[in-house]
Amino acid sequence: MAKRLLMGNEAIALGALRAGVGVVSGYPGTPSTEILETAARERGAGIHVEWSVNEKTALELAAGAAWAGCRSLVTMKQVGLNVASDPLMSLNYVGIKGGMVIAVADDPGPISSQTEQDTRRFGEFAKLVVLDPSSPEEAYLMAAEAFALSEELGRPVILRPTTRVCHSYAAVEILPPLERNAPVPVFDRNKERRVIFPALTRAQKPIIEEKLFSLGKKLSDGFGNSLTGSGKKGIACGGVSYAYVTQALKPLGGEYKLLKVGTVPFPRELAREFMSGLDELLVFEELDPVIEDELIALCGQDKLSVRVLGKRSGDTPNVGENTVEAIRARLVSFLGCNETQEAREPEGAVGGIACPPNRPPVLCAGCPHRGAFYAVKQACKGLHAVFCGDIGCYTLGNAQPLDMVDTCLCMGAGISAAQGLKTADKEIEAIAFVGDSTFFHTGIPGIINAVYNKHDILVCVLDNRNTAMTGSQPHPGLGKNAIGEPAPELSIPAILQGIGGLELARVNAFDLPAGIAAVKEMLGKEGVRVLIFEGACIAVDKSPKTPAAVNNGSCTGCGACVRRFGCPAIHMAGRAAEIDPTLCTGCGECYSVCPVGAIVPGEGA
Repeated sequence: MAKRLLMGNEAIALGALRAGVGVVSGYPGTPSTEILETAARERGAGIHVEWSVNEKTALELAAGAAWAGCRSLVTMKQVGLNVASDPLMSLNYVGIKGGMVIAVADDPGPISSQTEQDTRRFGEFAKLVVLDPSSPEEAYLMAAEAFALSEELGRPVILRPTTRVCHSYAAVEILPPLERNAPVPVFDRNKERRVIFPALTRAQKPIIEEKLFSLGKKLSDGFGNSLTGSGKKGIACGGVSYAYVTQALKPLGGEYKLLKVGTVPFPRELAREFMSGLDELLVFEELDPVIEDELIALCGQDKLSVRVLGKRSGDTPNVGENTVEAIRARLVSFLGCNETQEAREPEGAVGGIACPPNRPPVLCAGCPHRGAFYAVKQACKGLHAVFCGDIGCYTLGNAQPLDMVDTCLCMGAGISAAQGLKTADKEIEAIAFVGDSTFFHTGIPGIINAVYNKHDILVCVLDNRNTAMTGSQPHPGLGKNAIGEPAPELSIPAILQGIGGLELARVNAFDLPAGIAAVKEMLGKEGVRVLIFEGACIAVDKSPKTPAAVNNGSCTGCGACVRRFGCPAIHMAGRAAEIDPTLCTGCGECYSVCPVGAIVPGEGA
């Protein structure tokens, strides 16, 4: 068969399509986003793909499709699973008919997330099978296998790729579609009612437990589990850590057994075979000591005198990603072998490439969020204001010189947290920020709560017409859907007017004087106030504009433009400010920042 160079996320989507998936839903979040984008691009006739408003909705939609016998895939990142956890926990008891796979991308590091979370633990908690691919090739195969396994169990299966599997590339052999005699999806309400009651839960719990116990034996062979080698020392690993271990072992000698674990529930029989005859073993995994704990428990149960080393013993790190270099260094000591000269990395290098310096993320030049934050900051001078942020590009408003994010918890939480802060401290001005995509995701309930419970807060909706941080995916306010078709364009102002009981205003985010005046006007009122800052993201608005420039004859070198505004296009060149025309987008935000009016359109410099 032909091979294609695929990103891991692309491989997962193509594996699902190979298995005959009929419905794909999700919410964008790095490192999972490209799964759904690939499904939208590669889908065949009759396959429904959508960006849902949040992960809970996406999972519930996928469950409904699976109840009718359709195979469904729902995608999210690890923190998105928190949002979807309510229906997930109940769905295992109610069950499904068509195969349902929940692709949850974990983010060790974390690289682009609020937290490190190990979805294998969530799978244990929810009593669901978790498949843990170690490479894009394996992710492609597992994605297809997961649907058949889900139908066999009558329950969802979680596929847990991590960042390096999601975003690495490999030449993947594209296999023929899987044969499946699937009936036309239909939900027979007379036979298939799926209503969760305590009686159903009590009856299903022992069935779930028994299936998981018996599945542990079945999964000993295949589904990413394997055992190779021989000797008195053992190495256990799973997921992408298996790829790191095999690469680290190439230049090393020594005898060892190698256990690869790709599933939850744990393959206990294979692990028993692995530990037979071992003196000690070393475990590599991301993030939690899931494999390690199972091996320790098995040693206790079977009274095995095998020394288990890993996170619990302090022999491997318990946070962040593993690397080939760190694993190789530990294996040299563990196996008692010598590292070859070729295996050694130069100091300060990874994979033979010099490590670049750390570069913290910043708001782009021409970002409308910078203007919104600046306007609010100027309007709040002299006030005891607290700024509640949210998840998105605008979280970067916490950086200097803007320094405009005092709290950030999870999506939509800024609006609710502001209510709690104001309730506890009546003397503050509680101001919340939320993006347009997050407004639809979880922002609306917070505003409804504020109105209903008569809170006194200002909510700033930063509408940049984009889901920018995750790659410009559409949302309900943009007039198109996940597959690029026209869709109803939901109006944020109309939704807020429909809620009622609040003060509403709109302002151009690039017009700083108007923004400052609008914020001051809102601060002079009480109750729930919503100010919408409207200005397109530079990834959306590609219209040509004249870059700004500094009139050297007027510039006093005060540096206010750099110290107060922080646009990456502006810097000090000696005693005068200078604007890089290759970075400047011509948004015009900075014109009113200069106290002496030295920043002007380029042709007027």
